[in-house]
Amino acid sequence: MRLTLLIPELIWPEPNDQLALGKLSLPGFEWLAARASFTRQDKVAFETALARQFDLNDAPFGPLRLLGEPIGEAAREGHWLCADPVHLRFHHERIILADAGAFDIDEAEAHTLAADLNETFAYIGCLHVVTARRWYLRLNEWVDHPAAPLSAMAGRRLDGELSGQNSPLTRWLNEVQMFLHGHPVNEQRQAEGKPAINSLWLWGSGPLAALPTPPWSAVWSSNPLATGLARAANVPAEPLPGGLSELLDRAQGDRQLVVLDDLLPPVLYEDSEGWRTAWKRLDADWFTPLQGAAGRSLETLTIVTPTIYGLLTWTVHGKDRWKFWRKSRPLDLIAKELAEGKTA
Repeated sequence: MRLTLLIPELIWPEPNDQLALGKLSLPGFEWLAARASFTRQDKVAFETALARQFDLNDAPFGPLRLLGEPIGEAAREGHWLCADPVHLRFHHERIILADAGAFDIDEAEAHTLAADLNETFAYIGCLHVVTARRWYLRLNEWVDHPAAPLSAMAGRRLDGELSGQNSPLTRWLNEVQMFLHGHPVNEQRQAEGKPAINSLWLWGSGPLAALPTPPWSAVWSSNPLATGLARAANVPAEPLPGGLSELLDRAQGDRQLVVLDDLLPPVLYEDSEGWRTAWKRLDADWFTPLQGAAGRSLETLTIVTPTIYGLLTWTVHGKDRWKFWRKSRPLDLIAKELAEGKTA
C-alpha cells in the first residue's frame, strides 16, 4: 500500500513558543522524519493543498464542500459558495476576523439569522445552514467572488479583503453587516457578553464540474471538503478510521489518502495545549504504528502538511527503515530550522 497523510499545521507557527513545542515527545513522527526525504514548497491554504491531491489548482470549494455534507446532492445544481458566519472586530485600527470556531453559536441562533437574512435579501439567493458553523449561499444569478478560504483568514487582519473588492456580493455584504448589527440575536449575544455574529465570509465560488480521475483508491476523512472532493471524483469516501491499524484492516486498493485535520483548529484559535494533546494522540494512533508497517504492509508513506513555513512533505519508502544512522530530532528543533530557512 502507498499511503498519503494530509495533516494541516503539523508544525506550530511560532518556533520559539515553548508552551507549544517545548518537551513535546513524538517518537513515532521523529523516527519517520529522520528517515524520510523532505521537500518544501510555497505556502498554501489547507483547502488548496487538499484540492491539489485531486489535481485541482482552482477548485470551487463552495459546491465541493457542500457535496460532502448530508444535503450534498443539492450542490450538483445551481450556483453555490460557502457563507460562513464570522465576527469582525477592530484591533489597533485593523479588522480581525474570527470564524465561528472561535466562539459559541448554537443551531437555533444560526437558523434564526439565516431565515431572517433570507427573508430580507431574497433577491440575492438563499442561505442554507448545515451546521451552526457551516453555511452555504445559493445565488439566484452567478457572481464571481474570489476570496481566500476561511482557514487562511481566521484570526488574521482583513486589510483590503473586504473593501478592496467592488463585486455585487461585496456591496451586499455591507448591507448584511448593517442588518446583523441590530438583529435581536446579536443584541442578546452582546447582553450576555458574547461576540456578535456580524458578517459572513463568502468564499469558494465556482461551478461544480467533473474532476479528473485522481490516483486514490479511497479517501478517508471527517472533513466535508475532502468527502466532497472524493464524491466529485467518484472515489470511495470513507469515514476516518481510529488509527493506522483500523485503516490497514479496512482499506482496499493500493493508494489511500487520509485527511487528519485535528491540528488545524488549535492553530487557528491559538490553543497550544489543545494542539499538543491532538499531536500526542496523532503520534500514538498513526506515526508510532507506522514504524512497524513501513516496508511490510506499507510500500510508501507520504506526509503532506500545509503550514506557515510552506507546504512541507516527508516521504518514507520501505527500505528507509534501515537508515538507523539518521538521528531523530525533536519538533521544536525542526520548527526553528524551518523558520531560519533551512531544510528540515
